[in-house]
Amino acid sequence: MSIKENLASVQARIRQAAVRSGRAESDIRLLGVTKYASDEQVQELINAGLTTLGENRVQNAQQRLERFPEAEWHFIGRLQTNKVRFCEKFALIHSLDRWNLAKAVDSRARQWGKIQDVLIQVNVSGEESKTGLSAREAGDFARRVLQECKCVRIRGLMTMAPLVEPEAARPFFRETRLLYENLQQELGVTWDILSMGMTNDFEVAIEEGATLVRIGTALFSEGDSA
Repeated sequence: MSIKENLASVQARIRQAAVRSGRAESDIRLLGVTKYASDEQVQELINAGLTTLGENRVQNAQQRLERFPEAEWHFIGRLQTNKVRFCEKFALIHSLDRWNLAKAVDSRARQWGKIQDVLIQVNVSGEESKTGLSAREAGDFARRVLQECKCVRIRGLMTMAPLVEPEAARPFFRETRLLYENLQQELGVTWDILSMGMTNDFEVAIEEGATLVRIGTALFSEGDSA
């Protein structure tokens, strides 16, 4: 299948998952993850109509941002504090997970003259191999960012479920959605992005409330995109 066909297939699956959960397809954004894609494949994806894209590595992202300025770029990998200086053109950073990073983003955003949109990364599964704050830590962290980081705007949460069968990931997505709802109530804020779900499990993530899914393999696979 071509990238255009893969995109159509993924969009159809998003639509079906939205219908199953009583939601509108327009409530869910698709982020194309270009980590393993060539520049030619990225161009093909943009030509097919998807211009919200994400990169995991700052160095790769710098080149992609320059080559494809028409896209809205998100940073979705673990971000080192000494690499924040390269992140000025990212529309959204998905992986805010520690205080020294929050301070670094706030300081740089002030220099850039912008408010930097971010997501707080949470690790509800407790897997040691994954970064992110626990559900217990997320509230205090978000409150501190709101109080002290005037050039950082929290838009919501991001999580990664364990690499298991999709149905086995459902409890983690549900817990993250409940955390997302409870934190907004607790902090008196309104968020609009719950980033969860990838190629393996995005349909379940949508059924559990995701508003943004991060898809790479299903878009760029040359075979069956399922």
